[in-house]
Amino acid sequence: MTEQPARPTSRDVARTAGVSQATVSLVLGDKWRGRVSERTAGLVRDAAHALGYRPNLAARNLRLGTTRTALLVVPALTNEFFARVYTGAARVAAEHGFGVVLYPSPAGVGPARDPFASARAALDGVIASSMATEALDAIRGADLPLVMLDSDPAAPGAAARVNLDIADGFRQVAAHLLGLGHRRLLHLAASVPSWTFDIRAEALAEAVRGVPDAVVRAVSAPLEVGAARAAVEHALAAPGPRPTALICDDDILAVGACKALRRLGLRVPEDISVTGFDDLALATAIEPELTTVRLPAERVGERGMTALLTVLDGRRPEPGDLPVSLVVRASTAPPPPDA
Repeated sequence: MTEQPARPTSRDVARTAGVSQATVSLVLGDKWRGRVSERTAGLVRDAAHALGYRPNLAARNLRLGTTRTALLVVPALTNEFFARVYTGAARVAAEHGFGVVLYPSPAGVGPARDPFASARAALDGVIASSMATEALDAIRGADLPLVMLDSDPAAPGAAARVNLDIADGFRQVAAHLLGLGHRRLLHLAASVPSWTFDIRAEALAEAVRGVPDAVVRAVSAPLEVGAARAAVEHALAAPGPRPTALICDDDILAVGACKALRRLGLRVPEDISVTGFDDLALATAIEPELTTVRLPAERVGERGMTALLTVLDGRRPEPGDLPVSLVVRASTAPPPPDA
């Protein structure tokens, strides 16, 4: 039987690079910045690569009392936005030798059960997307650092927050429609108790305040195409002047709104303009393509994972909201002349 060559050790890496084992640990554990020069870190990485050295993460984690695993809690696994958040978080995690476990909270809101017998034993931290902090009480009971994504900045309990500039997104939508001449607006709001949707309604009301003759009426629906269609059909059956623009909290709601308008014999955008929010694949799958607000979902995941790693390292995460941008497509136009 051929004898297997001995597996290279950190001592071998240190000898090849001409440094101490402690330096090897700092560099390969990504703790070297501010302690080791860039040149020395490069020597260690080159030596490890040349020798084919791979750290024994299981032994390291047992020694340090860490698992190098983060939990990402999302409202739904089927929503494209959260899939992209996961992609961004997993990319940053992999660069730092971390894994990300994806876990859906039941129905998107409400209490999420602790996914492990003991979260403390299995996780180093939690990243929670677009839900109230209170939904995570079972997991936070383990005293794990929590990074909240797209959540109320005034709420307590999070070690860090990564937010999108949701309010500015709705201000951009309102400015676009008002600039086209729309004054009768219907807001199709998501019937989900979440800060991210509350802030949309507030930003829209503020944007039209003081604009002569501008009126906003609101109806709500669950985040489902069928529910949005039914809500819009019901709203447009109400007495009074018809709105000239529909502002939807989400692209899914906007697709439902477009279906309702077609069923009612109305044209988009000739009779009614429609806007969405998120810029999902749906936005360009329908005709006319949807004017919407693009959210940098992967960047949210990247910033969330980076914030968690920063907190675990005892440092303060980067402040500031991520910018969003209006994407104007064919679903918006000036209101009809007789409106």
